[in-house]
Amino acid sequence: MTISEKKRDILRRMHINTSMDILLHYPLRYELIEITDQSQWKKKDKISVEGKIVKSARVQYFGKRSRTVFSILVDEVEFQVTIFNRPWVSQFALNKMISIFGTYQGSGKIVANSYNFQPLYEQVGLRPIYPLKDGITQKDMVKYVELAWEQEHKEIKNFIPDEFLKRYRLISKKEALYKMHWPQNKEQLHQSLRHLKYEEFLKFQLLMSASNRQIKELKKKKEKIFEIDEVLKLKKDLPFNLTQDQEQAIQEILIDLKKTVAMVRMLQGDVGCGKTLVAAFALYACYLSKQQAALMVPSELLAKQHCESLQKLLASKGVEVEVLYSGLKNKQKQEILQNLKENKIHILVGTHALFQEDVMFHSLGMVVADEQHRFGVEQRRRMLEKGENVDFLLMSATPIPRTLAKALYGDVDVTTIKQLPNARKQTKTNLISGSSIAPILPNILKKIDAGNQCYIVCSTIEKNEEYNLKNAEEVYAGLKEILSSYYSIGLLHGKMNTLQKDEIMHQFQRGEVQILVSTTVIEVGIDVPKANVIVIYDAHRFGLSQLHQLRGRVGRGTIQGECFLMSNTKDEDALKRLKKFCDTSDGFEIAKIDLMLRGPGDVLGTRQSGVPSFILGDLINDSKILEIAREDANRILDHIYEYPNVQTFLEEHKVMID
Repeated sequence: MTISEKKRDILRRMHINTSMDILLHYPLRYELIEITDQSQWKKKDKISVEGKIVKSARVQYFGKRSRTVFSILVDEVEFQVTIFNRPWVSQFALNKMISIFGTYQGSGKIVANSYNFQPLYEQVGLRPIYPLKDGITQKDMVKYVELAWEQEHKEIKNFIPDEFLKRYRLISKKEALYKMHWPQNKEQLHQSLRHLKYEEFLKFQLLMSASNRQIKELKKKKEKIFEIDEVLKLKKDLPFNLTQDQEQAIQEILIDLKKTVAMVRMLQGDVGCGKTLVAAFALYACYLSKQQAALMVPSELLAKQHCESLQKLLASKGVEVEVLYSGLKNKQKQEILQNLKENKIHILVGTHALFQEDVMFHSLGMVVADEQHRFGVEQRRRMLEKGENVDFLLMSATPIPRTLAKALYGDVDVTTIKQLPNARKQTKTNLISGSSIAPILPNILKKIDAGNQCYIVCSTIEKNEEYNLKNAEEVYAGLKEILSSYYSIGLLHGKMNTLQKDEIMHQFQRGEVQILVSTTVIEVGIDVPKANVIVIYDAHRFGLSQLHQLRGRVGRGTIQGECFLMSNTKDEDALKRLKKFCDTSDGFEIAKIDLMLRGPGDVLGTRQSGVPSFILGDLINDSKILEIAREDANRILDHIYEYPNVQTFLEEHKVMID
């Protein structure tokens, strides 16, 4: 395929490296091209028209933008055509025939979105519109798809076994790919989507089910011996009462721990509902059964915070809790590893460092994964292999419906905490148009003067020429310049070393820093009771679930939190999404919207483990296909040696089936 190096670089940024990648770069949408008589056109109608250029093109510039205007003759009627940012006058030569696709403005005026010089009758039907990056045009992508098809079409084979193709009356993979790019009508597109969505879900379910079967082999275990009443004595050490949902969750988990089949349970609930405290009861039960436990978390800050909380809660019970993360000095790390092997550490809290081969437990009996979607299937399996009697508790603040959890995770049991602690008030959320904090700064400072603290969150650390976004370093410098005489301001981001991050976070927790400018490093679990205000710059850049996590950092005490979403986007869909977020505090509803809008990769923990994410499949609207694919995947795995292509697929993803 002949593509310039400059264009190849752009394609690589779009994750397109091969001809097959181009064929799998599906259209974002389709335009229906039909020829309608110009006498029927109404203002703002989408139109497709072919005409002869009868007035020369002229270009007007305003800043970096341009407007090109020329006239065409259609059935003896003259129309003025305007097209923006196409200042190529030589293309629009007099008497040349041109096909225009755009919007009729009334009074004989058309604004063109695109154009070409092919006869219009050859283009009637569904026209693909591809997702692009600057530097690649629709015309480029159409050409690349044609070239890729020439190169690859003879090699396209069915992944879906023949029996399932026949059962569901699916067209072939080759035909499905062809009709995705060149559909003649909506029915062809529908048939193409049926095949490709089912294949996506089947591949996903094969990997999930195969991984779950591997874990099942590790699930045979002895029951854990402990007294439930002894575990529940922990409640006396708490300065508050558990919610009814927390009580129920603890009972379900403790009963599971006593079974002879290992627990794989998902504990899900909204931000701030008290999942970690429920996990603490389970960890204590594991200790009473004379086994060790591990708590995996996604960041060093959170690991240290959880370690301190568990030490405070369990120290009087004789439980030794320690924390392991990559930033530790080698001497400290070696001491922890030795103590772990000798059973001197009962609960080890850690980040991805826990997966390392040199982390060896004396008798691992339980693994808790906080924010489970941050850890892939492969990583979870590696933790289970570190012990012979291991129960697994997954925790997530990005809840998904129970039926969907079953379809995705198979045999996992789901416990849901819906109640928030009684003293907790819902955080008020405001959408602020623009990118300047000035209009809301007096309100924020008034709250700080009343004893509150404030997070200011940016999506990037430093200035990026490609994106016009607020960055943490510049925001911090700007606030220091105008406020440092009156307020203490701190900066926190992922490029800082461990000591710097620890120091600034401890200063914020102690109230010595009143305003903390940060990246999303504060997203998960950081708990500062006096932090009751959060400002999020460029909020349209974040997913709703991530915004909900960030909003969950404030209002964690008895005072109502306030969240300000800053955005200068003009994208109507993005603004609609942010307004919906302002009106919604229910994490389940937000997670559902996010799944529909952004896809499942981050929510399901598939990106880190090489499990294919979905391009076409919609977890909400296509849930029936997902469930059918799960059943079919299990049938295939039961007779795996009859499906050599599936065996190869699983081996490529490092999942083996006996």
